[in-house]
This record gives sequence, structure tokens and C-alpha cells, in this order.
Amino acid sequence: MVDHRSVDVSGVRLAYRVSGPPDAPPLVLLHAMGETAGDWDEVAPALATGRRVHALDLRGHGRSDWPGAYSLMLMRDDVLGFMDALGLGRVDLVGHSMGGAVAYLVAQAAGHRVDRLVLEDVPAPLPRKPSAAVRPDRELSFDWDLVPAVRRQIDTPDPEWLERLGAITAPTLALAGGNASPVPQAGILELVRRVPRGRMVTIEA
Repeated sequence: MVDHRSVDVSGVRLAYRVSGPPDAPPLVLLHAMGETAGDWDEVAPALATGRRVHALDLRGHGRSDWPGAYSLMLMRDDVLGFMDALGLGRVDLVGHSMGGAVAYLVAQAAGHRVDRLVLEDVPAPLPRKPSAAVRPDRELSFDWDLVPAVRRQIDTPDPEWLERLGAITAPTLALAGGNASPVPQAGILELVRRVPRGRMVTIEA
């Protein structure tokens, strides 16, 4: 059974879906840019057999508030505030794409609160050539204003993010999408090289 809930974090309402035994170890799932907590619906039931699963709508997405202020650091702080509000001391943390960048920033800032880290198709924060984002011609489940704000940070990341990958203490699994992935796989290898307890598994998907 999945419960749809929300919590206020520093004036921003964050919506989330929770499932699994209340006394099971907590797991927090962070979706990609333009997605929502619903992106995890296919795998959440399997994870919930042994975890208390919290799938979060990050700010500007889904049922969470769309406050107009967006950055990876704000999302990092939202996640830590979310954990505080729910009394989650230590969690396993899973992030996909943009959500993975938020996840490693959480692990850098508060490593004592992350037991294990899983990053799905997440490269090291290295500069990349910017490309124009084109807004889809349909109703969106996220605030389009977050796209240019966050993409600027991904294109030109803070150099400290790369340096501080070495400060991540959690065992870290990097899942790579292989040859069909739009994410440069060399970037994932670089992330794993820099995270002390990192390993990479490729799933050709």
C-alpha cells in the first residue's frame, strides 16, 4: 500500500509517496529532471518488501511546491530537511540522473546520514558543452523554469563538487546504462574512480 503525503520544509511543501513496513530501514528515492515520485512505481513494491520507501517529488516537480527558486543545492537542502522532518537519521539513498547529483551532494554534505548510495546514470560533475533546452509543447508535470537553472549548474558545475567526491564515505553503486545511454559512460567511470568505496555496474538498457 502506498500513502501519498506531504511535509513542509522551510516553507516549501514537499510531496512524497511512502510504502513498506514502518519499522523497516528507510530508503529515499530521488527522480530525474522532469520526472516525479511516480517514476519509481514499477520498482517501489519490490524495494518495499524490506525497506520503508520514501519516493520524493523534488521542488518544482509533481505535487511538491513550484517556488520558482531552483538549484541543486536547494534540492540538497530540501532532502536533508525532509529527512529531519520525518526523523530519518540515516538512510539508503538512490538518485537517478539529476536526482543522483542531488544525492551525491547530500552524501558530501552529511555523509554520516547516508548508509548506502546508489547513482543511476550519474557522471562526475565535469564541465560540458551547453545545449539549448526546448520546452515540450504539452502540459508539464514540472516547472519549466527549473530546467535552465539546473542545466546551467550541470553544464558548469562547482569545482568543489568534483573534489568532494572523495569525501563520500558511503558504499556507492553507480549503475551505468551502457552504449545506449545518452550519458557519457566515461563520466560515470570518473565518478567511481573518485569515490573511495565506489563500484560500477553496467546494465545495457
